[in-house]
Amino acid sequence: MITVFGSINMDLIATTDRLPKPGETVAGNGFTTAAGGKGANQALAARRAGRYVHMAGAVGKDGFAADALALLDDAGTDLSLVQHVDGPTGTALILVGGDGENMIAVVPGANGLVTAADAETAVGKMSEGDILMLQLEVPVDAVECALSEARVRGVTSILNLAPLTPDAPRLGRLADIVIANETEFERLAGQDGMDAEAREAALHRLHQETGQTLIVTLGGDGVIAIRNGVISRAQGLKIEPVDTVGAGDTFCGYFTASLDEGLDFASALRRAAVAGSLACLKAGAQPSIPLSQDVADRI
Repeated sequence: MITVFGSINMDLIATTDRLPKPGETVAGNGFTTAAGGKGANQALAARRAGRYVHMAGAVGKDGFAADALALLDDAGTDLSLVQHVDGPTGTALILVGGDGENMIAVVPGANGLVTAADAETAVGKMSEGDILMLQLEVPVDAVECALSEARVRGVTSILNLAPLTPDAPRLGRLADIVIANETEFERLAGQDGMDAEAREAALHRLHQETGQTLIVTLGGDGVIAIRNGVISRAQGLKIEPVDTVGAGDTFCGYFTASLDEGLDFASALRRAAVAGSLACLKAGAQPSIPLSQDVADRI
């Protein structure tokens, strides 16, 4: 079983020919809303990959709450650990440029009210061999508590170091498996401006220190990882991206689902990389997440 402990948002998405520079206003050419939040995105990806998933988190008592949960509910995700709290549902304000790149501002809303007690409740329902997936869009003490409880219970913890926060390096040391993009990994390693050789050396160094499985996503260049002292690489698909906003979360969800399904590590990386590529072909974080059969067809 997979439990995702994390954020649930509504995404407000505007598209532009190009992203604005600081202080600049640009004309938009489209607007839409879509369910989002890194926790919810990853939960939906794991569910669409075919696994049984619990979502643990919080939404507000506002007009966004039902829409934020709609796709998770439609997919058959267990929502019994989602609380409805006073105040607004979390929102993300997203600008997507003509090249598919994006800028995002996240307003926590109900996500900011998730507590360590909520983490204890969620992880308390898990058993040895289950997988807990987390991100950094809910309060630090709640994430730290969930990671600690997972270790006590023999639950495998997977932490995606996004969005990058000052606590990310410390929390990263508490997880069994860490997933980061290039920038996040540099913060974890305490080394800026890594080239490929320096990145691989840092993977070996951190792995030797912690014994953790470390995964670094590299966008169009695929993914590099280290597990049990061995470096692995995987490639996604060659694509022309429409919107990259859901790619990382799709990777995380599909990777976690693949481990839960019993795939070997290399196959899990490849499947997740292909799924992440496919997520770039549609707009919106959750609407873009591919179905398991679509991923299998492309592999």
